[in-house]
Order: sequence, then structure tokens, then C-alpha cells
Amino acid sequence: MLFAGVLSISCILGDPFTQPASYAAAATAIATSQKSGTEVTLMGVFFRDAQMGWAVGAGGTILKTVDGGKKWRRLASGTSTLLTNVSFADSQRGWVVGAGGTIRHTKDGGESWAAQSTDTQVPLYGVAFVSASTGWVVGGGGTVLYTEDGGANWTDQTSGTNAALYAVHFVNERRGTAVGALGAIVATEDGGKTWTIQDTQSSATFFDVSFTDPSTGWAVGNAGALFQTTDGGQHWVDRTLPCTKTCKKLTDLIRIRFTAPQTGWIVGERGVIFRTTDAGFNWGEYDSAAKVSLLGLSFPERAHGWAVGEKGTIVHINGSP
Repeated sequence: MLFAGVLSISCILGDPFTQPASYAAAATAIATSQKSGTEVTLMGVFFRDAQMGWAVGAGGTILKTVDGGKKWRRLASGTSTLLTNVSFADSQRGWVVGAGGTIRHTKDGGESWAAQSTDTQVPLYGVAFVSASTGWVVGGGGTVLYTEDGGANWTDQTSGTNAALYAVHFVNERRGTAVGALGAIVATEDGGKTWTIQDTQSSATFFDVSFTDPSTGWAVGNAGALFQTTDGGQHWVDRTLPCTKTCKKLTDLIRIRFTAPQTGWIVGERGVIFRTTDAGFNWGEYDSAAKVSLLGLSFPERAHGWAVGEKGTIVHINGSP
């Protein structure tokens, strides 16, 4: 079980009239483990550039690197709460979210953290900031929180769903999408003043969403769920990756990031790493340096990224070959 409250959902049956994505030949990439200095589960990671990054996880864990992950240092978070995600607006100002409505903020690159008040106690899973002042947080029970003053004040936005929301992505200050349990996808075109439910005709639990532009986006989830839109979410097409000959169980896909319109990455259960270089028509599976589930993913550059996961795992992905 990757997130608290997520029910096990059976394998998704795709629409026979849609064309699923397919596997490309096995790809060769350099995926190397880095020493995190911890054995706790790491849930989220965020890199500002190829040198500076942060990872968060269980027990209030916050790690920081300033040398591309060669060394990771634990920071004093001020909490022992499970932290699920992290986002930075610049090299100094960042936010972490977690269980019990936790939001904490730093103004000095993570050296010190202060709590930010909300009126919710639900677990928070996703965070996205488009500037140092404007950001959104999503979580249990369809919760969407919005700030326009860097988190000094957070206000509720009505999402239109009671499903847990696990991720949120904004392409600009007005257009954003959040995804979650039981096929939930909600979108806004006015900065969250109104959210609209988008129909996927799927009961998959979606763990992440990534848009390359206001029209083109992807959502990933349990049992290999992979959905694409090319019209801003008015229609979502099932591109779920099929089982291979050696597949015994469809793999949960946890995080997706596109670094260019043609180039995207997915990580997930059992350490899987997928890459596409043709806008998602084919996905090549990369040899992973870890066999544990990878729960967080960040690509500050087109060919260099980091994934984090269970047992303190941190993996550096070099996609340049």
C-alpha cells in the first residue's frame, strides 16, 4: 500500500478501441544509487538544478544535497510527522506537506522550518508553487488549499470531489490539474476559483500528473494506469502499459515527469523506470539500481533526474546515453 487509505484496485481493462502505449526495446541508462544516510521511506524529492535538491519522508525526515547527491545531509524539520512531498520556488523558499494537515515552510534553503496554519487535519500529498507567493496543496477528502502570500494564509477551494487527491500540477497561475483515487481528475482554468471534474471512465487510482503544455498531459496510477490528454483534459485516452510475457502483476506507476514534449520518465513499484522519447507512443524500461518502490521523482534537467523511495533509497538517473 503506497499511500494511506488507498484501496487495492483490480487490473484495469482498457477500451478495445483505444491504442495503448507499448514497450520499446529495453533501454540502457545509468541509474546509480546514492547514500542517503537513512533507512526510512522517502516520499518526495525536488531539485532546483543539477546540484541542489531536497528529499522528504517518514519521521519528519528532510534531506538536502548541494553537490548533485554525492552527499546528503539531514535537516532539522521540527516535526516527526510523515512528510509526503516538497516544492521550492527558488533556492531559498520551499514547502513540505504531510500527515495531519502539515505544511512547513523555509526561507533559508531548508536550514530552518516553520509551521504554516491550516484548518484541516487531513493528510496532504501534493504541493505545487508557480511563484514564491502562489501555490496549491491537495490531500484527503478532495482537499485543495490555495495561497497567494507564500503560505501565510491558506484558503479552501472546492474541488468537486471527495476522493483523496495525490498530486497537483500547474502549467501557469491559471491552469492546473489534480488527480487522485477512484479515477478522480479535476482541473481549473482560473487559478482554482472553480474546479471541474474530468471523466476518464476509469476507476484507477491516479498518483501523479504532468503536463508539457496547457493541452498535453499524462496521468499515472495503480495497475499500470497511464492516461493521456491532448485537449487539456476534455478527453483522456487510456494508454495503460500491458503486461509483458514475464509480467505476473501490472506494476503501479507512481510518478511521471516530462522534460521535453517528446521526452518523459515514469518510476514506480519494484523500482521500475520507464522513458519515452517519442511523446509516449513507446516506453523503454531502464535497468534500475533499486528493487524497492520509487515514490518521488524530479528532473531539473532534460537528462538528469533523481528518484526516491523505500528504505531510504535515492537513485540518480542519467538519461544522456
